[in-house]
Parts: sequence; structure tokens; C-alpha cells
Amino acid sequence: QVQLVESGGGLVQPGGSLRLSCATSGFTFSPYDMRWYHQTPGKEREWVAYISGTGRSTNYADSVKGRFTISRDNAKKTLYLQMHSLKPENTGVYYCHLALGPTWGQRSPVTVSS
Repeated sequence: QVQLVESGGGLVQPGGSLRLSCATSGFTFSPYDMRWYHQTPGKEREWVAYISGTGRSTNYADSVKGRFTISRDNAKKTLYLQMHSLKPENTGVYYCHLALGPTWGQRSPVTVSS
């Protein structure tokens, strides 16, 4: 059974940092591209970041370029999203995504507020 278990969300002040993790199980992690998405109430989920199966290729939404870094540890079968210089508009729920299925993580709430 494919599972994506997220952790690392929380409350942070503007300008602060958080790292989200997405621990996976039930499938062979390394061949699959992975993505992070962001959703705020009443809006569609928006794509935030992409990483290839090898980790050599990444891409980001313009709104997070230079502040967020997606990475993966294929030995640990875990995906990460390092977020720096957080802004109030980064508040919302973050989901990791696997095209196989497709499958979504269970959600990581992030609140950026002073």
C-alpha cells in the first residue's frame, strides 16, 4: 500500500524557516518524480516544487524560487521541502504528491504569522 506521511508543519514568524518531510512507503521511491503543492481555503491546490527521481532536476513556482528548496533522500525514501524567508502568503496546507496513483500526503499545515 502506497503511503506518504508528512511532518514538519507548524507556526512560524514571517522571515522564518520550516522544513517539511514526506516519508514514503509501499513502493520503490527512487524512480518516481515527486512534487509539493500548496493550498489555501477556497482555492485550488497550486504546484510549488518538482524533483526528478534522481534528484538531479528540480523546478519551482516563481513565487517560491530562491526561498524554497526541494530535495530527496532515496535511501531513506523521503522527500523534503526546506522553506526559508517565509511570508504570510505561504500560509496554508502543503501536500507531497506522487504521480503513481496519484497519491497525496496527508497534509502539513503551515501558518506564517507574527
